[in-house]
Amino acid sequence: MFNSRDPACREPVGAVAEGTAVHFKITLPRDLRCSAARLVVTDDAEGTREAFGMFWCGMNGEQYEFWECHYTPAAAGLYFYTFQADTRCGTLDLTRGPGGEGEFRSGGAAWQLTVFAKDFASPGWLPGGVMYQIFPDRFFRSGQKKQGVPADRKLHETWGEQPDWEPDENGKVTNRDYFGGDLRGIEEKLGYLKSLGVTCLYLNPIFEAHSNHRYDTADYRKIDPLLGTEEDFRSLCETARTCGIRLVLDGVFNHTGSDSVYFNREGRYPAPGAYQSKESPYYPWYHFESWPDRYECWWNFLTLPDVDDTNPDFRRFLCGEGGVLRKWLRAGASGWRLDVADELTDGFLDDIRAAVKAEKPDALVLGEVWEDASNKTAYGKRRRYLLGGQLDSVMNYPFRNAVLGYLTGADASGAMEQIVGILENYPPQAVRCLMNHIGTHDTERALTALAGEPLLGRSRHWQSAQQLAAAQRARGLALMRLASLMQFTLPGVPCIYYGDEVGMEGYRDPFNRGCYPWGGEDGGLLEWYRALGRMRARCSCLREGAFVPVRAQGDVLAYSRRDDAETLLCAFNRGAAPQKLRLGEEWAQAVPLVGSAPDAEGTVTLPPLGCNALLLSGRKKH
Repeated sequence: MFNSRDPACREPVGAVAEGTAVHFKITLPRDLRCSAARLVVTDDAEGTREAFGMFWCGMNGEQYEFWECHYTPAAAGLYFYTFQADTRCGTLDLTRGPGGEGEFRSGGAAWQLTVFAKDFASPGWLPGGVMYQIFPDRFFRSGQKKQGVPADRKLHETWGEQPDWEPDENGKVTNRDYFGGDLRGIEEKLGYLKSLGVTCLYLNPIFEAHSNHRYDTADYRKIDPLLGTEEDFRSLCETARTCGIRLVLDGVFNHTGSDSVYFNREGRYPAPGAYQSKESPYYPWYHFESWPDRYECWWNFLTLPDVDDTNPDFRRFLCGEGGVLRKWLRAGASGWRLDVADELTDGFLDDIRAAVKAEKPDALVLGEVWEDASNKTAYGKRRRYLLGGQLDSVMNYPFRNAVLGYLTGADASGAMEQIVGILENYPPQAVRCLMNHIGTHDTERALTALAGEPLLGRSRHWQSAQQLAAAQRARGLALMRLASLMQFTLPGVPCIYYGDEVGMEGYRDPFNRGCYPWGGEDGGLLEWYRALGRMRARCSCLREGAFVPVRAQGDVLAYSRRDDAETLLCAFNRGAAPQKLRLGEEWAQAVPLVGSAPDAEGTVTLPPLGCNALLLSGRKKH
């Protein structure tokens, strides 16, 4: 009767720009004797509900009839819609069922229409590329002598030993052990990164802080001394630019460290911070329930006092003409990833985007949002991240869940539904810049998630002793090939978490933040990733090509990407038995980029734990 993903029912499909006329057409059984039909639209922002009459527009065979109308959303926002039909059975509600299909159900779900600002534009340099995430302390150390490193930091002598995880004498895990990875070290490895096809580096925080993760910022205007200097940062950006690689920085603006020039609870800095004096210029940045010891902090971590991002001085400090955001863009950065973006207020996100785009119109503003960012509600309020005034795009956790879920036994159709649902809800400007990862510093390593025992809340002590057995690792490496091929071919931009490409293992922090194993890489997996990088550079359809589901049933998941020049068919078999996928005779001439060629009838055989990628020149129907 209706499918929101079918252009015969809704044109255009997916998110649309404000002022776009959207054509709706429903098909109803003739024997219902429908006398009137309506499109019912709820404006999410205004909370208003309005019905629009539909016109009878002809028969669909002898047993069905068409009703249609146009609806033009005037402003950016979310709109939810259903249909009503006056019939011999009374007024029936046509609502959203599985897969976007319509079904008669009173009180059923509504379809979502995302409407974005007509001037929404995202950077053109990122689509078609490859991102690479680096936890700076653990990637590579140059050996360059550093100045001004605080004496209370523990430096590991041996690169690659296990990070500290046991509590100290006070029962706390301080994250103050370091391996000495630095900016010069990253610069030395740019040739390696280029061999992977990397076009964008995302660095976890690099500003002065007193933990190895550096999410407890001590000074936004200084590079952490163990990482190097501002000159080192500028050199890294410039050398990377000559390699065709841009840098995106991690902006941690929801909170600072308690051990910082702004709060200064530990008294490390000479000038008084908010903890020491109400006369401190930083005192208004924080919310004290009872000064100085009771204050709002991130997830009750006293080392991470929350900042009031509505404070005008704090906003000027970050977003002003000489503010932090612009300073580091001028120094060579090409964008910002915003930590816990869903905890920043709308007004602050608006200001961040305005400042970033004023300094560099093509800079990236990427947010950490773990759910569907198009319709997320945070702190009792619907958010507007992707409507054109805030984020360019987000970290794509829904795709990660779909990929890893399918490969560890979840229903293939459910994984496909997760993927298609995001593509239906997100503006194309956001889709083309999605950060498609299968693991980050906040999750288990992908290899461990695919082949290890489920974490199930087990302790750090248990995690510290875990290593994949030989059979587990062999299976995991096979699954990593499937996961990474999906990651590299789904809409958006793949982001490799450093070391995933060479088979690093590990559960949660700090075991997912080990040292890159230089000299101990899995060479086969590394060459696989390099081949994926070459494939992305070769295939134009992986830049912004359409996504077409082909099959999602049992152990098999398949889809294609296509543009006017070519079609790339990607098929996966997570099972233990071979699977055949019949594509049609036109595919007999396809070039296999991964796996075997189809037979003369266009049938491809997927081996156990296997995958295929077939390239066909010209746009084809299938």
